[in-house]
Amino acid sequence: MKSTFLLAAALLLWSAAPVQAQRKSKSTGPALEMTTAARRLQPLFGGLTPTQAEQLVGSTYLTKVAGSFASRAEASRFFSTKGYEYLRESQPDTAAYRFNLAWVLDPANADAYRGLGIVVSRNATPDQAIDLLTRGLALAPTNNLLLSDLGTSHLMRYEQTKKKKDLTTGIELLEKATTQDATNAVAWQQLGRGYYYQEKYDQAWAAVHKAQSTDLSAVDFDLVSDLLTHLPDPQGKFK
Repeated sequence: MKSTFLLAAALLLWSAAPVQAQRKSKSTGPALEMTTAARRLQPLFGGLTPTQAEQLVGSTYLTKVAGSFASRAEASRFFSTKGYEYLRESQPDTAAYRFNLAWVLDPANADAYRGLGIVVSRNATPDQAIDLLTRGLALAPTNNLLLSDLGTSHLMRYEQTKKKKDLTTGIELLEKATTQDATNAVAWQQLGRGYYYQEKYDQAWAAVHKAQSTDLSAVDFDLVSDLLTHLPDPQGKFK
């Protein structure tokens, strides 16, 4: 199944990331530094609270960064935007740190959660992505990209677990996304996959055609092949 996570994943550590000031200790210093470096690449700095994360990054550094912008919220938006740029350049580790900075500067920045959700979408299971995207959607309930990403993530988990709750939730989110934005071709395509799982083949074909009419590149031809084994294309476009 194609994913709405359209940004490629590749590993690259941002060597210029600021290091937290630490107490010097021959026995624990290097280990702590490694832990700090690793946390920079983990979503929300490895599950820290915003206060803990600010201590990890350094309040002096954050104050200096925010001083270059009109507000911490504006600085946060800058870093989340940079995060997406690094994702497009296949640098997910660098992107992860930018999204983490965006989050610690403004924990209400939904784009920071979405970006981190995209980063962890390369994990074996979509559980962590679902958690992050859900938190982002709670902050921005009408964000169409969050709706489609989260809906697709639930479908991905349904593929693994076959739990109907994930299928139902995924379809509900994707239906909301396509209702809000009828030009969201990827959401239509994923919705078609959801209907296919429900054996609603007519509705699945309709969703596929919606995707095709908006953006042919969004069409999942594996889904088309699957549908053709159950029901010929009502419009005769795919054979």
